[in-house]
Amino acid sequence: MNYADIGIDLGTASILVYIRGKGVVLKEPSVVAFDKDSNKPKAIGEDARLMIGRTPGNIVAVRPLRQGVISDYTVTEQMMKYFITKALGKKTFRKPRIAVCVPSGVTEVEKKAVEDATYQAGAREVAIIEEPIAAAIGAGIDISKPQGNMIVDIGGGTTDVAVISLGGTVVSASIKVAGDDFDEAIVKYMRKKYNLLVGDRTAEDIKITIGTAFKRAENDYMDVRGRDLVTGLPVTIRVSSDETQEALKEPTLQILDTICAVLEKTPPELAGDIVDRGIVLTGGGAMLRGLEELIEERTHINTMTADEPMTCVAIGTGRYIEFLAGYNED
Repeated sequence: MNYADIGIDLGTASILVYIRGKGVVLKEPSVVAFDKDSNKPKAIGEDARLMIGRTPGNIVAVRPLRQGVISDYTVTEQMMKYFITKALGKKTFRKPRIAVCVPSGVTEVEKKAVEDATYQAGAREVAIIEEPIAAAIGAGIDISKPQGNMIVDIGGGTTDVAVISLGGTVVSASIKVAGDDFDEAIVKYMRKKYNLLVGDRTAEDIKITIGTAFKRAENDYMDVRGRDLVTGLPVTIRVSSDETQEALKEPTLQILDTICAVLEKTPPELAGDIVDRGIVLTGGGAMLRGLEELIEERTHINTMTADEPMTCVAIGTGRYIEFLAGYNED
């Protein structure tokens, strides 16, 4: 087989590439480090992420996607080209068919921008798929049945909540509150409570190590290094998981409100299915501890996280291509 069909999860925080028959072959942060003098990319992906907050003046590390939408078209195109070539290797004789997923709330103009960038990056055909549908397929849900399934996909920049039945979205909502906002909330909290300035990467470490959305039976602790805003000197402070719960209250509450708003708009038969089948969480943000318990407490509906929440959307996007390929096999 001299060509591949690719599914791309074009995320705010990371890009995952799925190749038909191989699975997810690439997972890298969607970051590009730029040399301002020559206006050329210096590093892309993981290499560029390591440079965030640590670059000299002439090099800037940028995220070309903001809240699930392309904010810098040229950089996105270069980044996609790089990832597609890296995933496929150089020996491609034919341009691939590519499916790319986008948040459910994007406009036609934003969709067109993604499509154009994908064609420019070397696609023969482009299919755009909505994130909740891709997440549901990737989580192993048979979306073709007349049954209601609720998916909450918490990415880096957006959270998509959707009720899916018969292969389509019945009710959905997309909010620009997700994993990055969790980090931001921790940065704000540390500044307000301790006069401590911490970077985004430190905030992310706190979130991953001890972060929780629901009170835990035992408190976890972590030493956090940052700069004291009063003295201007580096200091280390001990932070507890209870404090992270307090810090994350606002963004997690916004996600909860969106879930409830979607449930309120769901037709009664489908709502009954959701009560029976539960709510499925996908996306990297779903890995925050205590989210399941928080949603269950508010909705009284059993909530579970998909087996591989991070890769669900990429796998679903790729399977969607397989599903299309079944129809028009070359």
